[in-house]
Amino acid sequence: MRAMSAEDQADLDIILESLDLEELDLNLYRGHPPYWEAFRLFGGLVAGQALAAAYRTIDGIDVHSLHSYFLRPGDPTVPVILDVDRIRDGRSFATRRVVARQHGEAIFHLSASFHKSEDGFEHEMAMPDVPGPADTPTPEDFGLTSRDFLPRHWNLKGIPIEVRHFVSPSDWTPGDPVRRMWFRANGMLPDGDQAIHRQLLTYMSDFALLGTAVRAHASSFDQIMAASLDHAMWFHRPVVANEWMLYSMHSPSASGARGFNIGHVFSEDGTLVASATQEGLMRPIDPERST
Repeated sequence: MRAMSAEDQADLDIILESLDLEELDLNLYRGHPPYWEAFRLFGGLVAGQALAAAYRTIDGIDVHSLHSYFLRPGDPTVPVILDVDRIRDGRSFATRRVVARQHGEAIFHLSASFHKSEDGFEHEMAMPDVPGPADTPTPEDFGLTSRDFLPRHWNLKGIPIEVRHFVSPSDWTPGDPVRRMWFRANGMLPDGDQAIHRQLLTYMSDFALLGTAVRAHASSFDQIMAASLDHAMWFHRPVVANEWMLYSMHSPSASGARGFNIGHVFSEDGTLVASATQEGLMRPIDPERST
């Protein structure tokens, strides 16, 4: 496997800095985009920042679920202002609502629920039977680099997120809407800080989910106008974001110019740590249609 480099750690630190929000006033925060966000803000970044803002108003408990909507494309050239509403603080649960704004307009809305850890009944689905990360092709095995698996407009010196796909992007053909990949944050993170690890998993969970529905109809996003509409997550067990996790995704439906996707995140030992859902806009690109 590719060894972590100083550049990888430097870029991961930039993501962490983006999640380390500036406090402007009570319940009001400012987040700064990473330098590589060239055309529009990555949705996972805004979701991670909104969750980070909610965490800034919480003491001693962790998020167990979040539900969010992407309202407008984000501008990567200006900071994001995050306004937190402390909806409820109970003995076991707390609820926060966060609105992210740029240029005076809401670009993202998140509701998050936090739960005090407690014992209870347990069961979990089994992880799919797939090769482990050590036996999964590296991007270099496909004659590619990790950049080929990340958003095209990102201009990276290092690679903050390491990925392992089972199939080369050049071999993706329209067909079964199922995708699986290994991923992890490529660098050192604070041990035991679930706030950071869950914010990073929220960030990473937006990488490939919408592409699952797209894959049923096109070999790439070049043929489809696509955009995330909403994103939800449930955190079942503690997350270690810089250790390998399997992201197992499928799309049960696409209709009405929207594709629906479900993902489950497993640790390398097979533990189900989180689940995610996302619906996204999916329109065939019409070359006759003017922009």
